[in-house]
Amino acid sequence: MCEIFIRANPDSYTPESRSLRLHGVATSVRLERLFWSVLEEIAARDGMRVNQLIERLYDELVDYRGEAANFASFLRVCCLRYELLQVDGRIPADVAVPIRSLDAQAVLAGLPDAWHDGATPRRVAA
Repeated sequence: MCEIFIRANPDSYTPESRSLRLHGVATSVRLERLFWSVLEEIAARDGMRVNQLIERLYDELVDYRGEAANFASFLRVCCLRYELLQVDGRIPADVAVPIRSLDAQAVLAGLPDAWHDGATPRRVAA
């Protein structure tokens, strides 16, 4: 069983820090290279750079939750959700289809309760 996991390319789990600016404030995010690859794919689908995607995710998370606690972990979960939603056919595998073109309610409809937070957003995006 474990061979499925242990045979992963070591480069994929090598940590990599990237410097970026969130609203003019310099910061860095440290993720494994595999997560950076997934973030690059998500960003490219909507014609963005990874830094732009990260800033947008940060802003929307703060709008929704009021804070961005455990942000690197949040980014890892975003990547995993993206991959799982693709496997489930809820996000098209065709990377030419922008994420912004998808109906979030339709993508998330019928998912198990564990996939949702049950929280009421602080602010609903228009």
